[in-house]
Amino acid sequence: MADFDVGLVWFRRDLRAADNAALYHALTRCRRVLCAFVFDREILAPLARQDRRVPFIHASCVELNRTLHDAGGALIVRHGAPLHEIPALARACGVNAVFANRDYEPSAKARDEAVAKRLASDDIAFFTFKDQAVFDHDDVLTGANKPYTVFTPYKRKWLATLTPDALKPYASEDHLQALAKPPSDVKHAMPSLAQLGFAEANGPAFPAGTSGAYELFDDFRERMTDYGRTRDFPAQKGPSYLSVHLRHGTVSARALARSAHDAQRHGDKGAETWLGELIWREFYFSVLHHFPHVGVPGDHRAFKPEYDRIEWETGDAAEADFAAWCAGQTGYPLVDAAMRQINTSGYMHNRLRMVVASFLTKDLGIDWRRGEAYFEALLNDFELSNNNGGWQWAASSGCDAQPYFRIFNPVTQSQKFDSAGKFIRHYVPEIAGLSDRDIHAPWRAKPDALKAAKIALGADYPQPVVDHEAARKRTLARYDAVRRPGKRPDEPRSSDDD
Repeated sequence: MADFDVGLVWFRRDLRAADNAALYHALTRCRRVLCAFVFDREILAPLARQDRRVPFIHASCVELNRTLHDAGGALIVRHGAPLHEIPALARACGVNAVFANRDYEPSAKARDEAVAKRLASDDIAFFTFKDQAVFDHDDVLTGANKPYTVFTPYKRKWLATLTPDALKPYASEDHLQALAKPPSDVKHAMPSLAQLGFAEANGPAFPAGTSGAYELFDDFRERMTDYGRTRDFPAQKGPSYLSVHLRHGTVSARALARSAHDAQRHGDKGAETWLGELIWREFYFSVLHHFPHVGVPGDHRAFKPEYDRIEWETGDAAEADFAAWCAGQTGYPLVDAAMRQINTSGYMHNRLRMVVASFLTKDLGIDWRRGEAYFEALLNDFELSNNNGGWQWAASSGCDAQPYFRIFNPVTQSQKFDSAGKFIRHYVPEIAGLSDRDIHAPWRAKPDALKAAKIALGADYPQPVVDHEAARKRTLARYDAVRRPGKRPDEPRSSDDD
């Protein structure tokens, strides 16, 4: 017998019908189930008209609506404030309970608490479920019941905690017969992108929806064995490219972890490495939950308090450097290629995220929060916990971050991970004529080589905005000035230039 007559599934970061915890619980506990999605006006309002994420979400909603419609239901879509739209919709449809999957970001948790209170005032229950991750933030703790602040022991405990049940899918797709269409007087038409105030973005787009996720995953499964070897080379097809799908839940995190774990148990080292990346994602979820000061809206703090005292570069010169970094005009080809990649596609290779973050904070001496905000505005796969964790790792201010004296050499990184200059030539075509040796540092090329490549430094391509070795010395002094007395590095400070 059903617990409730009418349930409402509020889709957010879980845009799929298969293996969906909230949908499964609603379908198995309610006689009739309605489904809804809200395009949050407050989130959308500051975005550019051609923001690449909105078309992805819209296309994913269109596919989800088609799936629900084929099973006898529909996706009711609203454009407004969830605090108003969800309770109003629940009242209009005679809903007894609302089901949703947990969102771990601070603003989302505050939103859900407010919605729950408003629903409770109408005597409507509100249930949330773990779905974004294999483990919730309190599932993987130390023996003292404390959160981990170092990744490696967290990973060991995560794997030790893992059971077949943790990876078992929710068979929501087997219970779709409980889906129902909304009452005839409740509008549920899908708004167009134009009606939402957006247009299709220029440039390449990732395939959207669950079908797009599995198109990518099926391709990656063929390459997973080589992941550990290929993942650091931006000119190679190494990554899974599934991060945007994980961000919006068009694919189940359980399904991906299950596939990687199964392959790992059969000796696949590439799968083991990729599973580690999925665990990093959950580690940063845990950090954001247990140490919320790192992600306070509008006031992100360093995980290590002393690093909030760093005196970052400011003034006209710093502004010019930041503008050059944003535009991919620093004079360091790998940095510039990476920034042009994110500017034109909304995607950046993971190795390059580390390179450009290190360059901004440790070569240019600019506050990591400015880079974090730039990525937030552009990344298709933007996730607060991962983005914050990545930037604080690079700036050495986060938990389990790289040591402050580890400073990526942008030329060395280029020579290691794009030795033939293929990635650079794609995004920085103005220096494509340089040799594989010279393309990593054009200012070191001989005049005849520059002339042969038809490059005038300072005109066709910029001179370096900073000298790396001089910047390295400034960074060591900058960090030394705020470090706690008596704290010693774990390795020689000369071990930079990875």
